[in-house]
Amino acid sequence: MASEAIINQKKEEVSKLAEKFKAAKVVLLTDYRGINVSDVTSLRSKLRSSNVEYSVIKNNITRRALEECKIEGLEDALVGPTAVIIGNEDYLEACKTIYGFAKDNDYYKIKGGIIDGKVVSVEEIVTLAKLPSRETLIAKLAGALLGNITKLAVSIDQVRVQKESAAEA
Repeated sequence: MASEAIINQKKEEVSKLAEKFKAAKVVLLTDYRGINVSDVTSLRSKLRSSNVEYSVIKNNITRRALEECKIEGLEDALVGPTAVIIGNEDYLEACKTIYGFAKDNDYYKIKGGIIDGKVVSVEEIVTLAKLPSRETLIAKLAGALLGNITKLAVSIDQVRVQKESAAEA
């Protein structure tokens, strides 16, 4: 039987993890089996630059933290070795980084996740990861708007040219 001190320590771990889950914009669960230390170190470095935390946490503690947050639907993902990725800022950056790493490493698998408090499937995470960055989307929108404004300016100038030529005649 576990001692009272160990049980209290585990309860504290669960509470801390549950608070992180509540505050997080994105939580991703991944299977890290077959990945070497240098690859994981590289991944952690990339994630850290985006203010994303990468941890290996026991499935039982993760499961209890999810229960404490009243989040259901990730029970199947908590089988086998699981790494937990927690991001408090931009969820797209975390999804893109993890998806890119999983694409380059055959053994690394995304199991599921939570985005803005909603449980999402692997397919949804991959779809988000494939989206262009926010800056790219803004640039495309600006280009489209600028193109329309240019067409309007040319049209107005053509009306002016026509009126001038009609006045001269």
